[in-house]
Amino acid sequence: MAAVASIRRQVQVCIGKAGLPLGSLVYVRQGRREHCAFVYDDAWLASPARFNVSADLQLLPGHQTRKAASSRDSLFHGAIADTAPDAWGRRVIARDHAKRRKTDPKLPALTELDYLLAVDDFSRVGALRLRDSDEVWQRTVPEGRRSTPPLIELERIYHASRAVERGQETAEDLRYLQGRGTSLGGMRPKCTVLEEDGQLAIGKFPSVGDARSVTRGEVLALKLAALAGIDTAPARIVTLADVPVAVIRRFDRDEQGGRIPYQSAASLLQASREDERSYTDIVDAIRSHGHAPTRDVRQLWRRLVFNLLITNVDDHLQNHGFLHVEHGLWRFAPAFDINPFPDKDRESKTWLSELDGPITDVGMLLDRAAYFALDEEQSLAVLGEVHAAVSKWRQVAAGPEVGLRSAELDDFAPAFEHEQMDVAAALLGR
Repeated sequence: MAAVASIRRQVQVCIGKAGLPLGSLVYVRQGRREHCAFVYDDAWLASPARFNVSADLQLLPGHQTRKAASSRDSLFHGAIADTAPDAWGRRVIARDHAKRRKTDPKLPALTELDYLLAVDDFSRVGALRLRDSDEVWQRTVPEGRRSTPPLIELERIYHASRAVERGQETAEDLRYLQGRGTSLGGMRPKCTVLEEDGQLAIGKFPSVGDARSVTRGEVLALKLAALAGIDTAPARIVTLADVPVAVIRRFDRDEQGGRIPYQSAASLLQASREDERSYTDIVDAIRSHGHAPTRDVRQLWRRLVFNLLITNVDDHLQNHGFLHVEHGLWRFAPAFDINPFPDKDRESKTWLSELDGPITDVGMLLDRAAYFALDEEQSLAVLGEVHAAVSKWRQVAAGPEVGLRSAELDDFAPAFEHEQMDVAAALLGR
């Protein structure tokens, strides 16, 4: 029997705009088995600025190994995995690789490390950066070329993405899309772009299978969330010949282009995708690792009320994030990936608690408000603010910032006009 070829690759992990050395990531593949190990640099462990960049990477010398807990989980440690391409980005990378293998059959199959390294260094989520043995940032383009396109190129990216969705993409389309993917999101077509002021943003495109204006719906949800007192990523609609693109500002960069360390709620909880984790687990993690825990657990409860009242049921742990503040303490990242789902049952994907199960009504949220540091009066006040904001959905939806036509409002009505809005109104005496 022929020996199974093994692969061992090592990359340097750095942090921040300055690219300070953090440690080394070792990837090993033996047949179908894969694992990785991370080791902090001694200089990082000795630095006064040190902190554990991922909840599953303790500030200890020596290699810390990891294997994927399930077929749905990443091979890499949490915060590193958070920088990997999302499902859309993986689709583009895989399509490009398949096309190249047709002309070069000896091209080896993609590994999980290949996917991780295919993300553009300039726009990689958070502050972690990867550098190969030749000290080349992964992924970068030749000197003088730009990998992250300006907003003016949105139309070009949209048409290339549309071709991929329809299975009609050319090699040129795929080359153009390479490195422009994102880590925050799912299967829907999107890209990273530069706004006119030089700040990073995500451009989200309509999908060929959309039955309603999903991009306008997401911007509507984010506008309402801001009205409801929720810290949100700034969002707007950019129209390309009647095609509405949602442009959402990235929150992991400061005004000077500095990179802010990020990890998802799944990473903070060290949760497998097979685990049943709950919002009370997130509360416990915030109390252990939060820079301002009371503020953030109250903000979380506000978001749960909002999600229920707009029927946002895509609330898995990757759709909540945390930004590092100082000394290993984290704050809740602005809300993102909030969408109304008028065609789905009003039941959260993440449970309220192990005892409560998924969130389905206002009453169960009020019953648990004390766990989120809110007394009865405070929780009713928050409910009132969120209800008032959601009640304005038609006005905001038809306004110039969202631009839904009157005929399209009925497509979204079931997400905003339902019995739980009536229950909230009754509790508030409205």
